Amino acid sequence: MSKNTNRRDFIGYSFVAVAAVGGAASLYGMKQVWDPLPSVLAGGFTKVDLSALKAGEPETFTWRGKPIFVLKKTEDMDNSARDLVVANDRYTVAIGLCTHLGCIPAWKKTEWKCACHGGVFDASGKQTFGPPPRPLDLPPFEIEGNTLVLGNEGPEYKKIAEAMMA
Repeated sequence: MSKNTNRRDFIGYSFVAVAAVGGAASLYGMKQVWDPLPSVLAGGFTKVDLSALKAGEPETFTWRGKPIFVLKKTEDMDNSARDLVVANDRYTVAIGLCTHLGCIPAWKKTEWKCACHGGVFDASGKQTFGPPPRPLDLPPFEIEGNTLVLGNEGPEYKKIAEAMMA
């Protein structure tokens, strides 16, 4: 030790250095715990290839643990403000949970029917009969070419959401 630093100063500097390293390690550990897991981040977005869908036959996809109904509409199905139009094709995109009690409706020829309490939704996801208080909910999505990306709010989603509010 130098003549200007005595034993007491050295112990004090050592204590400060150990405390600083311990504090930094604690902050790093807390950040690791608070950050979402990679599996959670990856589950936030689901991509659906719209070109693979058949007209009149809805497909069910899973996004964040919820069923998502995607229906490519046929020419004879009614037009709706809820329709997503991609390359001259019309689609219905909806969270597949009944807005009454959260049951999963089943597709029956031209409409979704909830077996629990008799709720009926048309091909656009609008309630037409029974106790559901509102249409099937719209998941946030965006369009990338011919791909539907669930999890992001794109301009198509905002347009349909505004039309649903009107």
